[in-house]
Amino acid sequence: MTIDERASGSVMVLDLDGRMTIEALSDMLLTAKVRRLLQEGRKQILLNLENVPYLDTTGICNIVEAYVMTRRQEGSLKLLHLTARVRKVLAVTQLLTILDAYESETDAVASFGSAVS
Repeated sequence: MTIDERASGSVMVLDLDGRMTIEALSDMLLTAKVRRLLQEGRKQILLNLENVPYLDTTGICNIVEAYVMTRRQEGSLKLLHLTARVRKVLAVTQLLTILDAYESETDAVASFGSAVS
């Protein structure tokens, strides 16, 4: 799995590409990136999962860990472009009742409001 980062206003967008499975996430890339962004004061984070075809429990744990880490720093982490399979997994685990998910990047970025990053 690879992660590219880019800014959209005050929101940091992390574009994830590849499977979020135990094999692909052994280096904990997502949590390390989120931790670094938080240390830099970037507290509005959007995970773009458009190119994530599959996730297992390790991928779920990484998303949850990133979410909890962000909340503890009084930040906000949201999801963008969930594939059908990823949406189903997150719905079954009821994580979509906690995590905000958007289909439009414009809507997702706007949902952060004018809070200071």
